[in-house]
Amino acid sequence: MGYQDEQLVQTICDLYEKISKLESLKPSEDVNILFKQLVSTCIPPNPNIDVTKMCETVQEIRLNLIKICGVAEGHLEHHFSSILTSFQDNPLHHLNIFPYYNNYLKLGKLEFDLLTQNLNGFVPKSVAFIGSGPLPLTSIVLASLHLKDTIFHNFDIDPSANSLASLLVSSDPDISQRMFFHTVDIMDVTESLRSFDVVFLAALVGMNKEEKVKVIEHLQKHMAPGAVLMLRSAHGPRAFLYPIAEPCDLQGFEVLSIYHPTDDVINSVVISKKHPVVSTGNVGGPNSCLLKPCNCSKIHAIMNKNMMIEKFGAREEQLS
Repeated sequence: MGYQDEQLVQTICDLYEKISKLESLKPSEDVNILFKQLVSTCIPPNPNIDVTKMCETVQEIRLNLIKICGVAEGHLEHHFSSILTSFQDNPLHHLNIFPYYNNYLKLGKLEFDLLTQNLNGFVPKSVAFIGSGPLPLTSIVLASLHLKDTIFHNFDIDPSANSLASLLVSSDPDISQRMFFHTVDIMDVTESLRSFDVVFLAALVGMNKEEKVKVIEHLQKHMAPGAVLMLRSAHGPRAFLYPIAEPCDLQGFEVLSIYHPTDDVINSVVISKKHPVVSTGNVGGPNSCLLKPCNCSKIHAIMNKNMMIEKFGAREEQLS
């Protein structure tokens, strides 16, 4: 890294020290100021920043910062979901009071376009969102603006989050009939995962690589062959805010597209499809099957040669 890159990392580490000393991560003037500084520091694209190659001290700070961001994000969503549910009319008419609502509008449009392009116009009938939280904006944006006939099943381990989210959509005559909430650890969900055409995995489900890979392996085991997995990841300095999901974490899936936004949408998007089960004939008996492996070496070659922008350039132009 050059001097400016080192200064950027040092700024992030300094902000971590300040944030880690806060008495509470619930919304307040101090919390809001520090997290705005953190986000504005991490957002500018910088291909020179590779968090996986940094020293052990910085790696530890990054992992702690991701956990802190997850807690703060949960408090922020809980705070605004509580405010929204207090409106006498339809709370969904007031979503713009949430400070990052426009980001979700952009992310929802991006993910819908990626789905449409990679599925050749196929419209999913049933979608699962894992880690939906108290303010399930992705599901709401997709259901209300893009997938207007699709059923959404939202999974979260926190009963208070699901209670708020359910109350939030209950006044909407359309969304309330197409959106369902399940309080459960996704690792305990098995057979029902086969019923979804598309599964979204929230960025903060699996705070570190080992946890995220474990969830992905569970999804690969129980999702239907041909079903789509939409992963949220992070790239460059943004990986100080969210975990990274790499193509080789997706064993048993075919990676269809990787998109790294360069605007104020923080999360990268990785769209993949579960490999179909391929019969192996007489090898091992008639019920034997073989999952095609992830072609990671090819994907990493594309990434290492900086050809990703070229490969997905047409899509970027269409999505801009």
